[in-house]
Amino acid sequence: MLREAASGPERFSALLRAHGLPALAGEALSVLQVNVGYFCNMACRHCHVDAGPLRSERMSPATAERILELMASSPTLRTLDLTGGAPELHEVFRPLVLGARKLGLRVLDRCNLTVLLEPGQETLADFLAGNRVQVVASLPCYTEANVDRQRGNGAFRKSIEALHLLNGLGYGRPGSGLDLDLVFNPGGPALPPDQTRLEEEYKIRLAKDFGIRFNRLLTLTNMPIKRFLEQLRHQEREAAYLELLAQAFNPGTLPGLMCRNHLSVNWQGAIYDCDFNQVLDLPSGGIASIGSIGSFEELARRQIRTGDHCLGCTAGCGSSCGGALVQDAARESVG
Repeated sequence: MLREAASGPERFSALLRAHGLPALAGEALSVLQVNVGYFCNMACRHCHVDAGPLRSERMSPATAERILELMASSPTLRTLDLTGGAPELHEVFRPLVLGARKLGLRVLDRCNLTVLLEPGQETLADFLAGNRVQVVASLPCYTEANVDRQRGNGAFRKSIEALHLLNGLGYGRPGSGLDLDLVFNPGGPALPPDQTRLEEEYKIRLAKDFGIRFNRLLTLTNMPIKRFLEQLRHQEREAAYLELLAQAFNPGTLPGLMCRNHLSVNWQGAIYDCDFNQVLDLPSGGIASIGSIGSFEELARRQIRTGDHCLGCTAGCGSSCGGALVQDAARESVG
């Protein structure tokens, strides 16, 4: 039974105390998530970094090179997770992929799918496959109307075309070693449905309707920050959504929170506990940038900065860049 939600400022910390739980602390680093910039060919309604075609922020080659140097000196690091914006549209994307693969790291590309069809990106899919990059692609529904509502007119048909392109290269096919994961976000202020059951539904519908295969579905909770927060405020639903998240607080999600073994670096080289803290400009452990450290390992045991947005990661089944954290938690939506 979940306890009554706390109220007042920083209710996430109050919930930890109410459950007799300590403040969050970091562990050995296994995943480095790098946001190479906010320029994107899309402007999705649920985008928590407020990316879009009008954003000009881009990582410099020198910053990317410093990140590669630090990755080489971080022995517990296993994965480079590249995001944006549309990370593939930034000049440092391919050098970071090549450098990380040379270090023997797994590389994830947070892909919006439509970027694969952009002019000038004709070799992108082959590049991803040739370097065995794991594609994590946003597809918030398997129906055209719902996807276009969140991501813009024509987004669904372009996404399906891009998925066919990836499947043709072996992505999502058993034994290929080319993983293709899809990402689901609710269309509004609700917790995601059960990840396992929704994955089964996605696989049936996408295979039947379009002949598409993929490996896993990741369900993510919409975070009450940036563009989605503006939408909530416009609809006067912010308080109700935060209450929903707080009431669904699940202590069982805490061991799997991505901030424990992840670090996030922004386009300027500033270091954060997670991608969400990056967007809110809450730097990690007082460290200003990648120029201030000799290895990412220096931040392994840091105290993690938290806020009410952390309610989104710990509600119901939990939410992380790898999808749900636990199974079979109660969920509901805001009326």
